[in-house]
Amino acid sequence: MIRTLLVPGYRGSEPEHWQRLWAIDDPEAGVVEQDDWHRPHLSEWLHRLESYLVATPGVVLVAHSLGCILVAHLAQRPAAAHVAGALLVAPADVDFLAKHDRLFGEFDGALDHPLPFRSTVVASRNDPFMTFARAKRHAEAWGSALVDLGPAGHINVASGFGQWPDGPILADGVRSTRPCSSAPRAASSPSHPHQPRLPRPTNPWTFRAGLADAAE
Repeated sequence: MIRTLLVPGYRGSEPEHWQRLWAIDDPEAGVVEQDDWHRPHLSEWLHRLESYLVATPGVVLVAHSLGCILVAHLAQRPAAAHVAGALLVAPADVDFLAKHDRLFGEFDGALDHPLPFRSTVVASRNDPFMTFARAKRHAEAWGSALVDLGPAGHINVASGFGQWPDGPILADGVRSTRPCSSAPRAASSPSHPHQPRLPRPTNPWTFRAGLADAAE
């Protein structure tokens, strides 16, 4: 039985990404797979996500980067009724991305509607693809709890996150009836012994190269 659906962002999540490792370690977790991770189209990605939700109702969604924005677009759609909760990790700044590639403009407009399910946003103080202030505004608009990881980059492999033991704890907080904000905070820093320090992209704003590294 699938209880957790992992929702990657642009380019999918590489094999060393905490989402892929989570799916390997947890037999009750699955990954939403898109036909083309390199050409994100909102309607196609939403249709695929909704097909998973119809097949596995009552799941908690665990999304990363652009995947968080995809989940936010469920707010006004019938498939949202199949979602038990959502953990939204390092949401991507679609406005910024769309300035560099119109491909991402389709994902705009998901910030004004409260989510109809319990949710928590996990944000970093030095995410190159979302300022903490903007992530906080997202959380407020969505009605989400906010977890501050401090300086954790984009919370991905490039910022030192492979296995992420606190991820399932945070997801269980969303799944349960207790407040999600009671979940651990500082323990998820990239210095965790299960999270090897890996080199950061030297220039994350070199858009195509940087996005490939930092958005996974």
